[in-house]
Amino acid sequence: MESSRTAFVGGRILPITHEPIENGIVLITDAKIEAVGDASLPIPSGTQIVDVAGGWVLPGLVDAHTHLGTLEDGEGWAGDDHDEATEPMTARLRALDGINPADAAFRDAIAGGVLAAGVNPGSCNPIGGQSVALRTSGRTVEEMVLRQPCGLKSALGENPKKAYGSLGRMPSTRMGTAAVIRQALTRARDYLKQPSGGTDLDLEAISLVLRGEIPWRQHVHRADDIATALRLADEFGYRLVIDHGTEADALADVLAARDIPVILGPLIVGRSKVEMRHRSLRTAGTLAAAGVRISIATDHSVVPIQFLVHQATLAVKEGLDPATALEALTINPASVLGVDDRIGSIDVGKDADLCVWSGDPLDVMQRVEAAYVRGRRVYRYDHERGVGLFDGHEWTP
Repeated sequence: MESSRTAFVGGRILPITHEPIENGIVLITDAKIEAVGDASLPIPSGTQIVDVAGGWVLPGLVDAHTHLGTLEDGEGWAGDDHDEATEPMTARLRALDGINPADAAFRDAIAGGVLAAGVNPGSCNPIGGQSVALRTSGRTVEEMVLRQPCGLKSALGENPKKAYGSLGRMPSTRMGTAAVIRQALTRARDYLKQPSGGTDLDLEAISLVLRGEIPWRQHVHRADDIATALRLADEFGYRLVIDHGTEADALADVLAARDIPVILGPLIVGRSKVEMRHRSLRTAGTLAAAGVRISIATDHSVVPIQFLVHQATLAVKEGLDPATALEALTINPASVLGVDDRIGSIDVGKDADLCVWSGDPLDVMQRVEAAYVRGRRVYRYDHERGVGLFDGHEWTP
């Protein structure tokens, strides 16, 4: 079968993992990136040419912490499927099973340059369930999935206390939350020692963490709760990812020394609860300067996903290096999700998930002109009508 080739020519290429290329070329063959270079890069005859002169070409942005499709925009109660707050330990749950690809927020994501996302269960339960990494374009979840599962969601702090303490059930304290988690991890550790023969879906899911196959995704804001997350990780020896990390700057040196990534956000929200009282746009720059690998996330729908890049812009305004900000929107979250071998940068062999921007994405006046998933255009902005078109269908974000 004859290969299909497309070349993006004339734009400023930001590979993320390499220096920018002025007047560069990205050559795509059969949905994969075949070559990246300057204007001297040979283009095979018969290649479809896409002129992106004056534009910036970036990998699709990645938001590692969202509730896309499980907390649907404009659907209210009927579209809320992200929190199974009926028992404290629900590791067997899969966010995958609650996602509606028809959620309007997926189109908002693409229009905002976000071509991949991690979808997590909610944070009412000490152990909430399995996260999934997916593309934001597709008719079915099966078309969209990049990795399932990509992590196991856990929560410390106020949310479990509120959810179960209000019912007079355990956990109603931070001690209780840690105890529920510790008990489940202990049971899973014992489960792994037993000869195979029966299946416990909760313990099977936790076993993926204990075997090192997926990370433990820890919802946590306060510094003392982050210390508890570190303590539990030490006890059971799993890979830890800090989600939210509002006060992670207080332990920046510890996190950096242990190479524990932080998914920071949401950033452009009010201080909606006590544990977020120290929320600051300066935290991203502080963590990065200390050597912590950061990602920036919206926690959609807390912050609408199309504003992901604007959170990074505001963090740059408060001290974050611009190049690090772009890494925090691309390769870093892709790494946390375990899909950096496929997306997150413009490198040879990766999937051709790209966006053409009108200019610097960190400039709030710039927009996504076109988005491509595996080399196929899924979105373009129609300037004449002032609307975005998805596979030819009009949509105004």
